[in-house]
Amino acid sequence: MNHPTRRSFLEHTLAVAAAGFAAHRASAADDPPHAAPPAPPRRGSPNGRIGMAVIGLHGRGLTHVDEWTYDDDLDIVALCDVDPSTFGKAQDTLRNRSRPASRQYQDIRKLLEDKDVHAVSIATPNHWHSLAALWAMQAGKDVYVEKPVSHNVSEGRRLEQARVKYNRVCQAGTQSRSLKSVQSAIQFIHSGGIGKVLLARGLCYKRRETIGRFPDSAAPGEVAYDLWLGPAPVRPFNKNRFHYNWHWNWDYGNGDLGNQGVHQMDIARWALNAKLPASAFSLGGRFGYDDDGQTPNTQLTVSDYGDTSILFEVRGLPTPGLVGVTVGNIIYGTEGFVAFNSEDDSAVLAFDNAGKKTHAFKGSGSHFANFLTALRSRSQSDLNCPILEGHFSSALCHLGNISYRLGEEQSFGPRLPGADRSMDLAEAFGRFEQHLADSIDDLKKPLRLQSIAYHIGPKLEFDPQTEMFGKNEKANALLTRDYRAPFAVPVTL
Repeated sequence: MNHPTRRSFLEHTLAVAAAGFAAHRASAADDPPHAAPPAPPRRGSPNGRIGMAVIGLHGRGLTHVDEWTYDDDLDIVALCDVDPSTFGKAQDTLRNRSRPASRQYQDIRKLLEDKDVHAVSIATPNHWHSLAALWAMQAGKDVYVEKPVSHNVSEGRRLEQARVKYNRVCQAGTQSRSLKSVQSAIQFIHSGGIGKVLLARGLCYKRRETIGRFPDSAAPGEVAYDLWLGPAPVRPFNKNRFHYNWHWNWDYGNGDLGNQGVHQMDIARWALNAKLPASAFSLGGRFGYDDDGQTPNTQLTVSDYGDTSILFEVRGLPTPGLVGVTVGNIIYGTEGFVAFNSEDDSAVLAFDNAGKKTHAFKGSGSHFANFLTALRSRSQSDLNCPILEGHFSSALCHLGNISYRLGEEQSFGPRLPGADRSMDLAEAFGRFEQHLADSIDDLKKPLRLQSIAYHIGPKLEFDPQTEMFGKNEKANALLTRDYRAPFAVPVTL
């Protein structure tokens, strides 16, 4: 068989997949319409009732509260948040599901003393994920922790060590791991369905509005602000570093690469059947905004595995999809490609090199129910995303961000360094430039490439065994952080 060249293959698939997606969406005859994913089934427990605590209730934590109510043999016995104004909606959810009210804690340390709590469900800001999970395992609790499981690379490794030492069940919250559609598509890729895998592309084209600017102020009187800061440095309270907008500040968040992007990074790594890369590289910037955010809203990241790589794209300004995908993955092989679209997780599509749809993988699933299955069996192997897998995918995001943060300003115009050695990167950077040239800022004025610069990081060689950057002291320093007592994630357990 005559295979397309590397360049012609990528150019061809970019052109034909959009047509394939359009045909899939327009044709009711090809596949019957799929219903919304069903609620997780209610089930009995052979080992008695489970006492669950939800930690972090603003936003995602309310979804946790809702999900756990689908199990008849689980009681949400405790809620925890430094901001007591969040308790009302959580208690309303319990009442609407005919569940009793839960005890309320502001301090996680007090909650972990509660003997009725058997497991915790963590949906705090990122800088608290690992410490909360580690403290919980030390207290004898099982753990479901949201993505990214860590704020930096070293924390994720500590979680796996704690899981082993304290013999706990610990699930990472990358929910796509429990979707039947995604599981089937990954099995198809691993079994050679698209031939030899050449590239895993991750896309996070997710519109983010500017967060503006706000002055520092006193924290709301009822908020336990010192507890909210936890491991992070002491800084004055600011609403742009509090509910949700903490994502865009390095002290607490990891930008959209480590927010939405970690889901797609996880699928990309899973498709490659890989762990940590031999090198990481990133470039980008925060374009079109004049605000308090620190993290890039436009970013390219390359994780190099030698024969294959993950190329990840983040865009917060309005962006059309690539081959019909805005937030998702495209996995390229010698015999075709597979497109995952997070806007329709229950339908993953495979195409041949002619752009003809060959397979549609469907089916939903509950990541929360999967955790409870493993909790009852006491078997980490029953988990769809054990904490070590969550560590690897979170670490990929952190490695890209480390390269970005160690970078320097570069004017647009000169050829991207290293692009001549990677046509994938050259192609992606070309679209990166064109995207910015076509964008407007938050004042509705066109961006002018000649008057702005992007941030380009170094290519960082990485040792997957030691999880270090060799003797690169600046890069190694960003694998961890300076912790504030008593909120330190220990170096050794």
